[in-house]
Amino acid sequence: MLKSELTLDSLSKGIINRDNTLLAKAITLIESTKPTDHEKAEQLINLILKKTGNSIRIGITGSPGVGKSTFIDSFGSFLTKLDKRIAVLTVDPTSTISSGSILGDKTRMERLGQNRNVYIRTSPSRGNLGGVALKTREAILLCEAAGYEMILIETIGVGQSEILIRSMVDVLILLITPAGGDELQGMKKGSVEIADLILINKSDGELETIAQTTQKNYENALHLLNSPTEGWTPKVLSISSIEDKGIPEVWQSITEYLKIVKSTGYFDKRRELQRLDWFHKVLDDEIMKLILTNTEIRKLIKATEKQIVNDIESPYTAVKKIINKLKF
Repeated sequence: MLKSELTLDSLSKGIINRDNTLLAKAITLIESTKPTDHEKAEQLINLILKKTGNSIRIGITGSPGVGKSTFIDSFGSFLTKLDKRIAVLTVDPTSTISSGSILGDKTRMERLGQNRNVYIRTSPSRGNLGGVALKTREAILLCEAAGYEMILIETIGVGQSEILIRSMVDVLILLITPAGGDELQGMKKGSVEIADLILINKSDGELETIAQTTQKNYENALHLLNSPTEGWTPKVLSISSIEDKGIPEVWQSITEYLKIVKSTGYFDKRRELQRLDWFHKVLDDEIMKLILTNTEIRKLIKATEKQIVNDIESPYTAVKKIINKLKF
C-alpha cells in the first residue's frame, strides 16, 4: 500500500505536519485488508500515538434519512467560523459487489467540502456492526495527530447495534425526526439511552410545531432513563440543519457538557475506558485469527458444524470440544 520511497517515518512526520495527502494515504493503509499492510499500520499508529488525544470526539447517530450529513455540514460550518480545524469521518454501507462505499456523503456536505480547515473521509463499513467502519478508532487517532481539534464521526444509522459508537467518542448526538412518536413508543431505547444530546432535526416550515411536541415527548421520556454520562442530564433541542437554526445552541450545550465532565474527571475516565475497550477488541480479533489460521482447528470446526446442523450435539458441547483442542 505504501510506495517504496515513502517510509513509515516520513509518513508519520507528514501527518504531524498536517499533510492531508499523507493523512489520506495513512487511513488507506490502516483500512487495507492485505496482511502485509497490517504490520505497517500497527507501526504507524505507534509512531503517532504521542500526538493523539487532544481533540473532542463527537459521534452523530440516527436513523437513515434523519439528516445526519446535512447536520454535520451545518454544525461543522459553524465550528469553522470559530477557527476550529475539523475532521469528518463518515461511514457508508458497503456494496456487496465492489466492497466500496455506495452513498457518497461528501456530496451532502458542500460547504465543508470547500473549506481548507476541514478533512472529510468516507469509509465503507465492510459489514462491520455498530454503524462504524472497522478502523474508525485508528482513523480518529491519525486525524488527531494531523492537528484536527474536532473529530465528527457519522454512523450509518442501523439501530441498537450503534452502541459501539459510544465506546469511541466523548459526546454522542442522536438525531430524531419530528413526529417521532412511533420511535418513542418503541423507545428506540438503545440509542436514546446512550445519547448525551438529542436533536429534533428538520424543525422548520410545517414541521416546526410538530418538532416542538416531539421535543417535549423526548424530554419527558428521558426522566425514565439513566444518563449515560456521570453528572450530566441529556438535553433535547429542536434544530433545522437546512436553515442553520439552533446550531449555536448545540455548540453551547456541548461546551457546557465538556465543562462538567472535565471538572468531574469523567472525561478522562471515559477516555481510559475507551482505550481499554480498543485493547480488548484487538485482543479478541487476534485470538480469533490465531484460532482460525490453525489448520487442525479449522477442520474440527467444519466437522463440528455438521454435528450441529444434524442435532447430534449442542453448540455448548461442540465449543468445549474445540477449546480442549486448542494449544497455545
